[in-house]
Amino acid sequence: MRPFSDLALPSLRKTLAAACTVAVLTLTAGLGAVPAARAAETTVFAAASLKTALDEITAAYAAGGGGKVTVSYGGSSTLAKQIEQGAPADIFISASVDWMDTLAEGKLIRPDSRVDLLGNTLVLVAHGADAPKLEISGQLDLAGLLGDGRLAMALVDSVPAGVYGKAALTSLGLWPSVEAKVVQSNNVRIALSLVASGDAPFGIVYASDARAESNVSVVGTFPAGSHAPIVFPAALTADAKPEAEAFLAFLLGASARAAFERQGFQVLAN
Repeated sequence: MRPFSDLALPSLRKTLAAACTVAVLTLTAGLGAVPAARAAETTVFAAASLKTALDEITAAYAAGGGGKVTVSYGGSSTLAKQIEQGAPADIFISASVDWMDTLAEGKLIRPDSRVDLLGNTLVLVAHGADAPKLEISGQLDLAGLLGDGRLAMALVDSVPAGVYGKAALTSLGLWPSVEAKVVQSNNVRIALSLVASGDAPFGIVYASDARAESNVSVVGTFPAGSHAPIVFPAALTADAKPEAEAFLAFLLGASARAAFERQGFQVLAN
């Protein structure tokens, strides 16, 4: 092969430079917006009972150009402990003020961002779509209704739905007779699924959970005075990304309110 002449080198350099410029422009056009201009992803840790409503809300937020939101669902106790251990959450939505208080005491949330977002009610559900109604009182023979079956509940000493449920049963004098029949799960949606599948004839869940499953019936509502008020607080974590503020604000808006109410929550925040 003949070597390039000195005269040919400048021409070659110009050709290569032009080709590189075209390649960069083509690549940039294919990628769309420059990554630095893209909004960072917001990560939410939320009580499992919020799944149906939050899935709808995050989809609406993204469709409106708000950016991507990833939600990790679980028992409030588990999520709070993960945040304590350094899990990278931007927003925490708990089913209990106690677990939010725990993070506040550890300075792991931004106290100025904390808001009591939602309220709920506690219900007894039964397997099947047409189970007969029951009056929930101290005279209810829940142990007799269970027979050899199990009462599905979230963990009664740590997960809020289970804590509320045990408190209600204790207040009504029913806990001693059913304690040995309780099957506990890591979050309330698992308890709900046990009733829906027929593995447990009855379960205690939030009213909003019952709406998410067609194969259970709400057979009764626990008296409000039988347990502490059910409040779902939300807050930015201490290390939350700036983008998370916009999603928390969206949770307080009209679109999110409608989604929460469709799923049976009471919206507490104005």
